[in-house]
Amino acid sequence: MLRKLTPVIRRLRDEAGITGLETAIILIAFVVVAAVFAFVVLSTGLFSSERGKEAVYAGLAKTRGTMELSSGLIADSNGSTVTTINFDIVLAAGGDSVNLDPLALSNRTVVTYIDTTLVIPDVPYTVTPISGNLNTLLEPGELIRITIDLAGAGANIGINQTFTLEIKPPTGSYMVLQRTTPPAFQSVNNLN
Repeated sequence: MLRKLTPVIRRLRDEAGITGLETAIILIAFVVVAAVFAFVVLSTGLFSSERGKEAVYAGLAKTRGTMELSSGLIADSNGSTVTTINFDIVLAAGGDSVNLDPLALSNRTVVTYIDTTLVIPDVPYTVTPISGNLNTLLEPGELIRITIDLAGAGANIGINQTFTLEIKPPTGSYMVLQRTTPPAFQSVNNLN
């Protein structure tokens, strides 16, 4: 009887070796799949964090060109309508230089006029350097006066009228100035 069981026992022993080999192959396959999955997850994480860093730097670049109002808006009037508006601007802390040359063909600042009935996308303006190196490039520490010719642009601002000026530099965020005219005009009006 023992002789009859011996071939069966040998077969079980041989199958045990094959089962161990199959188990080792399956274990190695799981390790390889886990390594590939971990590589994909890490690569995706690094890629998305790189995209996040690019978005942060783009946001910083967008805000670096920010200008600040350094005075009130002074409106000159002919008695019934506003003819010109003057205001002074400086760069915000840490801001990049802004090209304010109104005659530049590209890379220039654009002023838009908006009221309840009219939108003028490119209002004519002039630039007068007050302090700094006296050019039309607004740099840190400089003060520049902008004069907007509303009469020449076709804007007719009367008494008690709300209007908006958007000063849009070539790069960076733009400045919005919204004011309401007084109930009676003087020749010079401070629109605070």
